[in-house]
Amino acid sequence: DADSIRTKILDTDIPVYVFIDKNAASAGALISIACDSIYMAPGASIGAATVVNQQGEQMPDKYQSYMRSMMRATAEAKGRDARIAQAMVDPKIYVAGISDSGQVLTFTVSEAVKYGFCEGEAESIEEVLKLAGIDNYEMEKHQLSAADKIIGWLINPFVSGILIMIIIGGIYFELQTPGIGFPIAAAIFAALLYFAPLYLEGLANHWEILIFMVGLILIAVEIFAIPGFGVAGILGIILMVTGLTLSMVDQIGPGIFDYDMSKLVRAFFIVVIAFFLSITASIVLTKQLFTTTTFGQLALSKTQDADEGYTSATDDYTAMMGKNGVTRTILRPAGKVEIDNDLYDAVALTSYIEKNQPVKVVDYRNAQLVVKKTDKDA
Repeated sequence: DADSIRTKILDTDIPVYVFIDKNAASAGALISIACDSIYMAPGASIGAATVVNQQGEQMPDKYQSYMRSMMRATAEAKGRDARIAQAMVDPKIYVAGISDSGQVLTFTVSEAVKYGFCEGEAESIEEVLKLAGIDNYEMEKHQLSAADKIIGWLINPFVSGILIMIIIGGIYFELQTPGIGFPIAAAIFAALLYFAPLYLEGLANHWEILIFMVGLILIAVEIFAIPGFGVAGILGIILMVTGLTLSMVDQIGPGIFDYDMSKLVRAFFIVVIAFFLSITASIVLTKQLFTTTTFGQLALSKTQDADEGYTSATDDYTAMMGKNGVTRTILRPAGKVEIDNDLYDAVALTSYIEKNQPVKVVDYRNAQLVVKKTDKDA
């Protein structure tokens, strides 16, 4: 962002020259003032550094105060008039003979030269170097590298939305078919592709990524350690959505929650829409996946008729109805129970039963005994 660029310029021991070929407003003014020498093309301007949102509306005073302090400190560091720098942000700041119109200050070339905010007028970078007395130089023009282009592509809102869908979809599929590994691996890879470019571009902060990770952990705890789906799961979803949203938006002030609300709302809608599209697509694919492609081999697609010799195992469990036993694993809701010294697959009627608890068989569904907790020892 502009502040980090300003700081790097102020911290370097190498002389930094800036050429304003059109105008340096807002962040451009801040960065220009941080340089050792400012040169401007004919018709260029510098100033108008009031903080505004995407609609051009002025942000609250706390943002203006932060910008004023940066402009003031930067001007002082380079020996320029600090009050003039502040007047470029705040129209209420009065500078006799310069800023007394009640409007944000903007300098033309001649005005900037007169008041020490420009070293001279130049037509080109070559002329800037000549005016600065630099004649032994090699000029290199910055070009985007392949990595820069890839990062720019990955932070595109549409691509970010696709990555969010893969993240959510991967988690959903892994929960539906635990142990496969590929869905969660795809989700982790998509999360890396989502957060890494945003972090490298300075949009995502450490704590925003941490919020997402905490949300993911809470969802895992809710599914694998806590019965049902309650506070931890809901909080996990909220934190995941929050982390994904905040990572897409740059902070515009020193406060932890200083964001442009219009950008924040747009990012939130991107995340929410991608979230629901991913869940919808995952549900549809779950129904189709095991009846098509190679995954179809994992599901039974042929009707097993009795006249072909197929029999049901249900009758074998009829005698189990009403029997007492003990849970040998935690049932959340599925697990193992011991009845008459034999282990059986079982599912809890109340969704969760601790290990080594007395239970009673009350039903039989999908090749599993259905049990409920009792007060009587088995």
